[in-house]
Amino acid sequence: MKNRKKDLFSYRDIKTVYTIVLFEKSEAAFHDFPNEYIHQGSNVFDTGLNFKLPQKYTLVPLDIYKKKRHNYGIVNKLDAWLAFLTQEDPEEIIELIDKYPEFMELYQQLYDYCQNIEGVMEMFSKELHELDKNTVKYMIEEQQAEIEQKQKEIEKERREKEQVQKKMEQEIKELKKQLETLQK
Repeated sequence: MKNRKKDLFSYRDIKTVYTIVLFEKSEAAFHDFPNEYIHQGSNVFDTGLNFKLPQKYTLVPLDIYKKKRHNYGIVNKLDAWLAFLTQEDPEEIIELIDKYPEFMELYQQLYDYCQNIEGVMEMFSKELHELDKNTVKYMIEEQQAEIEQKQKEIEKERREKEQVQKKMEQEIKELKKQLETLQK
């Protein structure tokens, strides 16, 4: 009986799921908050229902971060990660590595990727191949859904025609009876 309790699902067992969205070029709504580059939120219900869902969101407009970073520099690990994602200037990259040497390995990996163009192209080729397969699969699924919809429409039309035909046959029988009655 104890094992049975373990197998039962409870909503409380679901762990929080964090969705982080990085915007390279943020939408206009973000620019209403020029000093904020991290926006956190969760689901809110229009009825005021106070029910916590396990989904949490963090939105990061990187362009706003870059503007703010120029004023304050890299002051903590979060800034270091965001700088890593946005840095293009070699001097700023060196500054980042000086403050946080662990990023050197990541930059080294990026450099190695850039040196191995064939490997990068192969990686993209595999991804494009997978994307092509998924696109074809999606198109087939879409066509299948369309065919099924057409089949339903055809079946509906067939049933409607059968009903009309039955009605016409019934009317023909009634007309024949009326004709027989008139001929007597």
